[in-house]
Amino acid sequence: MNFPAELKYTKDHEWVRIEGDIATVGITDFAQSELGDIVFVEIETQGESLEEHAIFGTVEAVKTVSDLFMPVSGTVVEVNAGLEADPADVNNDPYGKGWMIKVKLSEGADLSSLMDAAAYEALVG
Repeated sequence: MNFPAELKYTKDHEWVRIEGDIATVGITDFAQSELGDIVFVEIETQGESLEEHAIFGTVEAVKTVSDLFMPVSGTVVEVNAGLEADPADVNNDPYGKGWMIKVKLSEGADLSSLMDAAAYEALVG
């Protein structure tokens, strides 16, 4: 399993890369491996302001559909359009081409619930 040290993680298996007031969000290598082959990603929340833990979309694998949860509060400013044509990018490159959304962080967004790589690795074993 791959847990890049520069990212933050949630107990719901999302990863977060924070650059200034923008957070890029995707699902972890662990999550994609548990889901199996991803066949569809549905995110219809672009432009919406969502609170931490709100559902921002769904990911469909061969066997299941899973909700995607906001790791931080903010406004969804960009959705990875490439996933519509090639949802397998989430399996093949979860921390790169498989990113899902970019979020403009809310003023004073609470980041304290995010875990570092070591804590997330301990969570998933």
